[in-house]
Amino acid sequence: MSSIGHGHFYTTQLQAGLGVIEETKILLDLWIPGMSTPDLFEIALQSGTFPNVSARRLRNIIAECFAPRYLNAKGCPAGILKDLLPNINALESTQLFFLYTCRANLILFDFIQEVFWPYYTSGRDVITNDNANEFVIKANSEGKMVKPWSESSIKRVSAYLTGSCADFGLLEKGRRSTRKIIPFRIEPIVALFIVYDLHFSGLGDNSIISHKDWALFGMDMSDVVETMKQLSLRGFFIIQNAADYIRISWKYKDWEELIHAISKG
Repeated sequence: MSSIGHGHFYTTQLQAGLGVIEETKILLDLWIPGMSTPDLFEIALQSGTFPNVSARRLRNIIAECFAPRYLNAKGCPAGILKDLLPNINALESTQLFFLYTCRANLILFDFIQEVFWPYYTSGRDVITNDNANEFVIKANSEGKMVKPWSESSIKRVSAYLTGSCADFGLLEKGRRSTRKIIPFRIEPIVALFIVYDLHFSGLGDNSIISHKDWALFGMDMSDVVETMKQLSLRGFFIIQNAADYIRISWKYKDWEELIHAISKG
């Protein structure tokens, strides 16, 4: 169910919506397993839960934001999140939305790794739209887009990158071209989710520890192992770590069992 492979090219898909956190919560509530993207649009349109959103805007949010993030793998992410959200807090759910948004948008994934975290760890206080613009211009020159973007597209997407970071709590909110960097640390339940998500997708124990998703939270392998040791103390699994050898004894065989354990705290 995990989006292990990312698309090869950067897209402008973020322009349809950045974090769309509240909209995502509403759509997860309306969605039921097996529901297609057009069906969800019709249900959402008729529900009255988006009174200030035009039909065109709502269609874009569902088709360009919600579906690529949560309805891939036959809707598996949406099904898991729908069951999980009532059992976790707002910060935890926002971090999970961040994870799926980055998985679905390679440009955001790379921006977090190549710009946000280097700035954060070097002690910089702010990230500007100009910093994002430099990142997009470089990507454009390196052929990371299907076809070269215009100057206006580069400028727009640069603002979408910093705006997305603000929505997810990495940068300060508000309409501004310079944003303060905000301390950002993975929540334990989110770490547990990623560990089991990668396990259920078929990855081996060492591949889980070294997976690139952790870099979204500024974590290297030693950070991941330490976090997993803390989770093991809470009984979610058993981890054995010696030198380069990692072995995990898994406690839950499927999402239903894991979500039940999380709901019990």
